[in-house]
Amino acid sequence: EVQLVESGGGLVQAGGSLRLSCAASGLILDDYTIGWFRQAPGKEREGVSCISSSVGTTSYVDSVKGRFTISRDNAKNTVYLLMNSLEPEDTAVYYCAAVGFWSCAVVVGAKGDSNMDYWGKGTLVTVSS
Repeated sequence: EVQLVESGGGLVQAGGSLRLSCAASGLILDDYTIGWFRQAPGKEREGVSCISSSVGTTSYVDSVKGRFTISRDNAKNTVYLLMNSLEPEDTAVYYCAAVGFWSCAVVVGAKGDSNMDYWGKGTLVTVSS
């Protein structure tokens, strides 16, 4: 059974940092394009970061570029999202998702319901001012 499990969310003050984890079972993350999405209250779900299969090329939306870093640990079959300089606008439920055959160019910036193959259940990040 394929399962993606996010962890690492919580409450942090503006300017602080969090590292989110996406642990996979039932699939090899290195074989998939992996995206991090977030959904803020009253907003559409948005793809904010992506790492490509095998080569591991990374992409970010402009709003998080320079602050967030996506990475993959193949030995642990886990993808991470390091979030620095957090802002209240970053408050959202963060999801990881996997898709085969897609370029990160179609993941980053995607709005609404994206056609990813597998989704985690999300982890809540709350940034206080």
